[in-house]
Amino acid sequence: MTPRRTGQLRDVTADEVEAFERDGVVCLRRILDPVSVAALCTPIEALLGEPEMADLTGMAGTAGGRPAGGTRGRFSAGVDHWRTSPAFSSFARDSALPAAVGALLRTTRVTLWEDSVLVKEPGTRERTVWHQDLGYFNVEGEQLCTTWVPLDPVTAATGAMRFARGSHTWDGSFRPNFFVTDDPIPGTEGDAVPDVDELAARGEVSILCFELGPGDLTVHHARTLHAAGANTSATTRRRAVSVRYCGDDARYHLRAGMPPKAHHGDLRDGDVLGGPESPVVWRA
Repeated sequence: MTPRRTGQLRDVTADEVEAFERDGVVCLRRILDPVSVAALCTPIEALLGEPEMADLTGMAGTAGGRPAGGTRGRFSAGVDHWRTSPAFSSFARDSALPAAVGALLRTTRVTLWEDSVLVKEPGTRERTVWHQDLGYFNVEGEQLCTTWVPLDPVTAATGAMRFARGSHTWDGSFRPNFFVTDDPIPGTEGDAVPDVDELAARGEVSILCFELGPGDLTVHHARTLHAAGANTSATTRRRAVSVRYCGDDARYHLRAGMPPKAHHGDLRDGDVLGGPESPVVWRA
């Protein structure tokens, strides 16, 4: 058995692997030491307001479904903090996440693609609209996933993630959008993201939503459609760290409309991942 990683409380179970393969998402409860998760609070606070954090507040305008009036919160997001921050690098490389992903993907090795920090302050009106991660990845394959780790208790009121069950098996790939609006990113390709809420209302798809606490996380396939609500709470923040990983079959693939990351400059279509630009962080 592979030795457990820093802050890893347990192994992924066979039932959890089955759920991930069936539903395209799985909730892993009490798998991370909450103390190791809380250690990211200070690094996140240091990031807020820095140039690498984008302010998504207001990008969605006043579209329906968002709370009106009251305190106006902020939605901040940033990527690739593992490259400059020892705390985020350790979490992405050395925590329980890579081992959990290795089990779920049934892969012999796990490579790190990117991380992101997502903060919805109380009163943040912006929803995260339905989207599929694959369209944002300059990578191709089936062994691709996203881990989502909250630092705060997450409920529907604070913006819990929602997943279209089984959508990782749907035909086609969906065009990426700007996360807080359905508008597609110019120059990108793919099918229009369907109205998942309407499909659910007609009984054509079921939506999974998990309330989480520190130490819990979700892992979803890169093809799984997902979304998240506004943070309508008056007092509770929704801070999360998301890390994206690849398995054995992943290959670099530059997608139309998605510029390469600066540190991926030497990669070409078809290249196997695993160099310093996308390091191996776990082996079976």
